[in-house]
Amino acid sequence: MLSFKVSANQIYIPMDEVQKNHLKAYGLAFWVLKNYDTEIDWLLNYRGGSFMFPVSQTFINECVIRGISYEVISEANASNILSIVKNPDVNMDAVKLQKAPKIAVYSPKSAQPWDDAVTLALTYAEIEFTKVYDDEVMSGKLPEYDWLHLHHEDFTGQFGKFIRLKSSAWYQEQKREVEGIAAKYGFSKSSQLKGAVAKKISDFVLGGGYMFAMCNATDTFDISMAAQGLDIVESIYDGDGADPSANSKLNYNNCFAFKGFTLVEDPYEVEFSNIDNQPQDRGVNESNDYFTLFEFSAKYDPIPTMLTQNHQNLIKGFLGQTTAFKKRYIKSEVIILAENRISDEARYMHGTAGKGFWTYYGGHDPEDYQHLVNEEPTDLNLHPNSAGYRLILNNVLFPAAKKKKLKT
Repeated sequence: MLSFKVSANQIYIPMDEVQKNHLKAYGLAFWVLKNYDTEIDWLLNYRGGSFMFPVSQTFINECVIRGISYEVISEANASNILSIVKNPDVNMDAVKLQKAPKIAVYSPKSAQPWDDAVTLALTYAEIEFTKVYDDEVMSGKLPEYDWLHLHHEDFTGQFGKFIRLKSSAWYQEQKREVEGIAAKYGFSKSSQLKGAVAKKISDFVLGGGYMFAMCNATDTFDISMAAQGLDIVESIYDGDGADPSANSKLNYNNCFAFKGFTLVEDPYEVEFSNIDNQPQDRGVNESNDYFTLFEFSAKYDPIPTMLTQNHQNLIKGFLGQTTAFKKRYIKSEVIILAENRISDEARYMHGTAGKGFWTYYGGHDPEDYQHLVNEEPTDLNLHPNSAGYRLILNNVLFPAAKKKKLKT
């Protein structure tokens, strides 16, 4: 049997069905990495992607305070676990987590009439993050962070295409905020600012950053990049008309994920393009809307394996302004991590860009099937074992992994 040296006793955090609080367990791992000179073994495909690290009474106390299931195991037992996962005949592996990433969440300072699943997950898991918005991006603050989250944001500059709600206080407040930042940086229109912000974010990723996007931040980011230098916004949003031939001028080479799509030119239609698989075309409803995680080789494809660690393989679906991605518009080099086979759509996918990485996760809130404007935020105290939210937190820990040559 293979032998691996492990110092002293270890704390073992199971991440299968016996775990009482999966989401808090990620926060514990982040806390250990941030505050102590301690590495963590992330045991890929072993009991749901469990964690193991040297024991201390401080760590035990924190497990108890946070309500996390744990075991204190001997050096011999820890060595045996490592020998199991390192066995070349099993689809498992151990990845070292070394340093907590510095996290930024892209979010307006003005109030929003919806919650942000990633902010909810980070807050519940007690993971530190900083909110940034267009001002911070344009002033060059992104390189100060390792990981950037984008959520319910329209990078085309059409304010979510919520023109029918233009009289609402939140819409007016957000419009004033964006227009003020645009003027500060010398742009005559909000759409020009958003295009510049998208380019800055793209440069952050190309330079080695990690970007995780959900909901309509996914497709609108790629649309904005494809439309660099074009006017794709109608006059009701920015005072002048869109380029009528914009669809023929899109540059898909600038996109991370998508190719060959066309824009929805109707300014009153809340879809931005034909990338999103709309509810009426999906052939599923709340009762049978599930997507399946793919299984990857832990030893040869550790990145997609890390991103799909879970105690469930079948995940309950959920809607968003962008819910899912039509496969025919996805670039061939993109790694699809999860799909809904009934509706033939990708729900979760990943790729590289330059020296960096990006992940797109369709939908708005994994524990609220159809989150509506002004609904109460999801209370994650009621969903401590959410498989859908676990996928978000996999992405938070991914940048902490020891850097080595990774086949993706």
